[in-house]
Amino acid sequence: MSTLPDRVLESDRLVLRRITEDDALFLLELLNDEAFLRFIGDRGVRTEDDARAYARNGPIASYQRHGFGLLLTALKDDNTPIGICGLLKRDTLEDVDVGFAFLPAFRTRGYAFEAVTAVLSYARGTLGLSRVVAIVNADNERSRKLLMRAGLQFERLVQQESDGPSVELFG
Repeated sequence: MSTLPDRVLESDRLVLRRITEDDALFLLELLNDEAFLRFIGDRGVRTEDDARAYARNGPIASYQRHGFGLLLTALKDDNTPIGICGLLKRDTLEDVDVGFAFLPAFRTRGYAFEAVTAVLSYARGTLGLSRVVAIVNADNERSRKLLMRAGLQFERLVQQESDGPSVELFG
């Protein structure tokens, strides 16, 4: 299987590229952000080594297995990493889903919407996926609104883990 180029997508203000182990410090910060922990979950990433392992076992493994995964999202002007956005294939969902998370300083500026719409367009146009979904906690109002603005609609509640809370599925 051929590898994806580092730069996968571009939008007006953003570059979305493959995550590497060199992104460990950024991932460490993002994965321990209060909103990430609250709305997405604790990935147990506490050190730079943990973050390298997360990159290796998560996004990098997904690129190899599926040909897609979460992408580092950076400002086009200066390559400042601001978040992650991309596609995931979870064992618990029938369809591929779009996921995203951004550092606090870069929220409410339209970056997440720009990244999500670019990823959805890539999924349909380049990867040929006819359906992409998203899951979100019911109390994450900003993400829910973003998904609806991007053209997804609430479909039903799903349970990701047998003992975990239900989340909303948008399609």
